[in-house]
Amino acid sequence: MSYVDRNLTAGETVIYKTRLHWIVMLHHIVMALIAAVGAGILLSFAFTQDNLPQNSARAFEVVAGVLIAAAVLTLILGAVQRNSTEMAVTNRRVVIKVGLVGRRTVELLLTKVESIEVKETALGRMLGYGTIVVIGTGGTPESFYKVAHPLQFRSMVQHQIEGMPQDIRRTT
Repeated sequence: MSYVDRNLTAGETVIYKTRLHWIVMLHHIVMALIAAVGAGILLSFAFTQDNLPQNSARAFEVVAGVLIAAAVLTLILGAVQRNSTEMAVTNRRVVIKVGLVGRRTVELLLTKVESIEVKETALGRMLGYGTIVVIGTGGTPESFYKVAHPLQFRSMVQHQIEGMPQDIRRTT
């Protein structure tokens, strides 16, 4: 069960969820590919050289195994980074949780949201990611980078705020 689902209040429902875009894993994927290619080159060299001493061939195999393990670990770390971030809009709040072991949460009542800024690069617009800056009334801006579908997230927050009765928006 996700952080957002575990921390809903009575009568609160999730309207929209998003997370970090797959692009946050690009660095991890590239590093894993480099390690895997290096392991492949080492193994190929170790198996194709007939005059290579046995202990040298064994050393190449061990280093290749370490590179493959590093590649797998790198991919796992990237997946954990991506999946440990949750962002949701409920009928009452904006909830953002970042981190797995060390955790940072932002839970802001919709009535206290002053604005949500979206910043997208050209590549971000093409691939569907950007930076969200949540600004609460009287608060400091909270930035979240490489968020999937940032315009949709902002739109959902705006729709929820617009759907609130006028007296609730004025009194808080």
